[in-house]
Amino acid sequence: MKTKKLSKILIANRGEIALRAIRTIQEMGKQAIAIYSTADKNTYYLDVADAKVCVGAEKSSQSYLNIPAIMSAAELFGADAIFPGYGFLSENQNFVEICAHHNIEFIGPTAEVMVLMSDKSKAKDVMKEAGVPVIMGSDGALKDFKEAQKIAEEIGYPVILKAAAGGGGRGMRVVEKPEVLKNLYLAAESEALSAFGDGTIYMEKFIRNPKHIEVQILADKHGNVLHIGERDCSAQRRQQKLIEESPAVVLSESVRKKLLDTAVKAAKHIGYVGAGTFEFLLDANYKDFYFMEMNTRLQVEHCVSEMVSGLDLVEWMIRIAEGEKLPSQDSITFKGHSIECRITAEDPQKFYPCPGKITRWISPGGANVRLDSHAYAGYTVPMHYDSMIGKLIVWGKDRDEAIRRMHRALREFCIEGIKTTIPFHIKMMENSDFHQSKIHTKYLEQTFLPQNEG
Repeated sequence: MKTKKLSKILIANRGEIALRAIRTIQEMGKQAIAIYSTADKNTYYLDVADAKVCVGAEKSSQSYLNIPAIMSAAELFGADAIFPGYGFLSENQNFVEICAHHNIEFIGPTAEVMVLMSDKSKAKDVMKEAGVPVIMGSDGALKDFKEAQKIAEEIGYPVILKAAAGGGGRGMRVVEKPEVLKNLYLAAESEALSAFGDGTIYMEKFIRNPKHIEVQILADKHGNVLHIGERDCSAQRRQQKLIEESPAVVLSESVRKKLLDTAVKAAKHIGYVGAGTFEFLLDANYKDFYFMEMNTRLQVEHCVSEMVSGLDLVEWMIRIAEGEKLPSQDSITFKGHSIECRITAEDPQKFYPCPGKITRWISPGGANVRLDSHAYAGYTVPMHYDSMIGKLIVWGKDRDEAIRRMHRALREFCIEGIKTTIPFHIKMMENSDFHQSKIHTKYLEQTFLPQNEG
């Protein structure tokens, strides 16, 4: 396969991931084209880009999801590639096909693979074929409530209903007993239809108090696949990740090897290209893991994988898009421990969004402290988009040092004018269960924040 050097890359995203992409693109000697909505017109990173163009009004549907406007911008500035980041159009198969039609390289997987992995019930079947362990449940999508009732009786309660086209915990319900199955089924179906335009639901056996472990992979156009280690993303609130770290210290070396090998095998089985993540649930015994879903894009928490591997994953996504071959797995070495805290413009107790103007901003610093953020003093956090305003990432020679460094950096981080989740993260860094890596996906709701859950 011939290599194709890219020179102008349009970033079809906003916020910290847009700025993060601009930096890598420019360091590679290429031009970065930034798009923006009218709500983001005063964001400073737009002036850092080599070109900028407004693609629409405040609403995402009129700007960051506006495919005609984005494609017009790409053609206007002569972009030969589009970097999608995460969210918005990053997993939109139609957008990938439109890019190909316009001879613009989409920096990510093919539309065919996206289709294969986007429907979680179908993805589960594909993983079965690849020999990947999956959780017992429905054979694909549920036809109706009666089928849900039958399968729940077969595999036993509790069960979990999930939106086939879903994500972020929407269209998801845990069913503890048969009497509530019908109401929860209808609720999940309704929420899925509202959130994704698709009310398709599937069912799985519910695993109590699992850990959420995921494997970062890179795959080139020549059939080579690398793993970039695993991440523990168990600190969640209502299926939304809050803290991520790498490596997952609860894994034995034998289980870790099996997990990493499984992800590589799965990526090869589907012919994946680009950066992707296989997400697994790890049973409370820390031995058995089950495929949950695949994210066919870069993830928010990719930074911790970069910190322990020394790789720039955005750079490698671009190099893969250009047709470059990946190095050998043995050439990738993993050192130390990295933790990421998502800093959001939210009330640190109730987690309600708190948009508004930041009046004071003092960033933390020091050795092995990284802050990915587009915010600053004077910046107004808009109400139209995700509430994340930054990611604080640290590295330490081991997990204890990483926790101490994160605790110090969080206490140094000063944001005024709006409420943020910094106080929550400080408390977590002081939490004995977190220190002992006892956090599971329901820990915050059951133990740490029970008084705030309604």
